[in-house]
Parts: sequence; C-alpha cells; structure tokens
Amino acid sequence: MGLGGPVRALREVAAAVGDLAVPLVCGGCGRPGTSWCEACADRLRDAPRVLTPRVEVDAPAWALGRYDGPLRAAVLALKEHGRRDLAQTFGEGLAGALMTLAQWGDLPVGRRLAVIPAPTRRSAARRRGGDPVTAVARVAVGLLGPRAAVLPLLATAGLTRDSAGLGAGARASNLAGAIEMTRPAPAAATAAGTVVVLVDDVLTTGATAAASTRRLARAGVGVDAVVVLAGA
Repeated sequence: MGLGGPVRALREVAAAVGDLAVPLVCGGCGRPGTSWCEACADRLRDAPRVLTPRVEVDAPAWALGRYDGPLRAAVLALKEHGRRDLAQTFGEGLAGALMTLAQWGDLPVGRRLAVIPAPTRRSAARRRGGDPVTAVARVAVGLLGPRAAVLPLLATAGLTRDSAGLGAGARASNLAGAIEMTRPAPAAATAAGTVVVLVDDVLTTGATAAASTRRLARAGVGVDAVVVLAGA
C-alpha cells in the first residue's frame, strides 16, 4: 500500500491546524478566508503613480500606490509581521508596474533588466528572516522572463539609525556615506542596453533612493527608475 493517502491526509490536518493557529485573512483589509481579497487587489492593479520626493533623486520615482489604508497594512504585514506570502502579491504588482512603465515609454528600451533592491540593515534582514524587498523583486523577475535579474548590491552600515520618524534632512544625514556595495557591480549592471531599476518598499522623503542612486553611480551603475511598493 502506498504512502500517498496517509501523507496527503497528514498535510491536510497540518494545514487545518495552521489555519486555526494563524487565521487566513487578507493582508490588506483583514477580510477572513483569503490572503489577498479582490478589493485590495484592485489597488495594486491601478496604474503606477509618479512621485516627487522632497530629497532630489537622480531618477524618476514611481509607486504602485499610496502608503495608506490596505496598502500600508500589507507592507507592514510583509515587513514586520511575517506575512511572506505577500511577497508573491507585491511581486506580481511590481512586475505589472514595470511592464506598464515600459509600455508608457517611462522605462527605456533595453536588452536586459537589472532589479536592484534598496539597501537594508543586515540586522533587520536577519530579524525578518531575509529581506522582504529582495523577495518581492525575485517574484517580479521570475514573471518578467530570463532577461531580467535581481542584483542585491547594496547594504546599509549597521551604525545608521532606524529612519522611522526622521525628517528629510535627518534621513539624508543619517545615510550620508552609510550605503555600501556588497560586491563589485557585475557586467550585467553596467553593460550598455541594461535597464536598471532600484526597488524599495516605501518612499517617504527620497533620502534612501537618493543615497542609493548616488552610490550606484559611483560604481558605474546608472539607475533608470526607482519603483516602490508605496509612496508616503
């Protein structure tokens, strides 16, 4: 007698117990019975919106939506509450936004796409079980095809403060000189015909995006656009 039936039954029991321990609710609005409801999905299907950061960024900046309501709740659930399932949701939204920007002509035509996650503190990534933005980027790249790649090139030095609650000037000062290259820029990021997109979760003042694009520029990597999950 094969083990398929008993194993399947055990998996079903485990899934049911898991649902009892951690109820399945929408990561945006909390509606029960689904991880991401249609009403919240509509927010990610909306057209990308252009941002005007207070700190000047050397590339156009776009967001999937505004950092409020269900979108804010979902970003926080992904980052702070272990809802790694939402990386798939946001990755699909990011892939859609990049395709829309290309169709609009707001991304240059290129032979390759390099998606660079914005830097995060290594301690924060360890605490969260990995960097959520990188996870989102990997989902998006998987949907965009073999000519797209995720290049995790940036990290934030451990001596920086958490930027929450800091104003534009304080954020910029906090990040001055603190963003590091984790490795030399590969040829895929510097070659002619490569479109480079910096991706982050939330753009508040633009300080992180500005410092990141400058650091990449010093390494010979020109950023064509900044795309974030939500704009504050």
